[in-house]
Amino acid sequence: MAAFGHTFPFYPGPKPTFPMDTALAVIIIIFLTALVTFIIILPGIRGKMRLFWLLRVVTSLFIGAVILAVNFSTEWSVGQASTNTSYKAFSSQWINADVGLQVGLGGVNITLTGKNYAEEYARALEKGLPDPVLYLAEKFTPTSPCGLHGQYRLAGHYTSALLWVAFLCWLLANVMLSMPVLVYGSHMLLATGIFQLLGLLFFSMATSLTPPCPLRLGTAILHIHHGPAFWITLTTGLLCVLLGLVMAVAHRMQPHRLKAFFNQSAGENPRLEWNPEEGGLLSPRYRSTAESPVPQDIPLSEASSEVCNTEEHLRVPDCAL
Repeated sequence: MAAFGHTFPFYPGPKPTFPMDTALAVIIIIFLTALVTFIIILPGIRGKMRLFWLLRVVTSLFIGAVILAVNFSTEWSVGQASTNTSYKAFSSQWINADVGLQVGLGGVNITLTGKNYAEEYARALEKGLPDPVLYLAEKFTPTSPCGLHGQYRLAGHYTSALLWVAFLCWLLANVMLSMPVLVYGSHMLLATGIFQLLGLLFFSMATSLTPPCPLRLGTAILHIHHGPAFWITLTTGLLCVLLGLVMAVAHRMQPHRLKAFFNQSAGENPRLEWNPEEGGLLSPRYRSTAESPVPQDIPLSEASSEVCNTEEHLRVPDCAL
């Protein structure tokens, strides 16, 4: 059956592979570039605000990168099994291989890796498509009695939508935290974590509507469980909820310290004041009207008497009104 001479069918030649998903690589590169840019301008901020500013930037970029990366990840549900199985259906030749399954919000990835490349494994490759891959792919078709297609399609659709809402809340939180409305920024950060947790809850419920379908591969059974993307999203969601609650409580109990952390100061009518020790032009500080000299109302009679005394001191005659 070798259609390309000694080359295996459906495998016209070795193709270079990228070590990770290209979508994840692009997201990581974008956020790393933003982080490096902020680190470059970090020396322009002086004083203790440099550490606070770096902490805010790193935390915010981490949350945004995780929300985007897990949305395109294929490791929400994973499974792996080592088995002795036939490479092709109705074949007497068996191979020793590792079969991996990765389910994302938008697709399924199935891998087959041989543990040894003995002569029988090479001969099995010449026979065409691997039976374990076709078997797992058939389980995720719409006509399969397992119902995995409907479960993961529903879970991926709504979980992805909730993650996009969480990403929007993250953007709004960054905008509000850069303005003197910190309490609303904490609310949006809290909403970011809540939408992530809601997405995880819906994903878990949608994938457990029916009993798990047994995936038998030769002598082994492949079990599906939550993957790294699920647990990273859970950690990030809890982090956002914790930070949002801490900021909300701090705004109620210690508003001055919270505004100092974000390089702001309290005041109903803030006046801009530049402090080179706290970051120069990159870190403006605000002084409230309570710190400014309070204007005093002086009656007209007192004012005229003061003018008279001044003019008498200068020896100017008649200063009556």
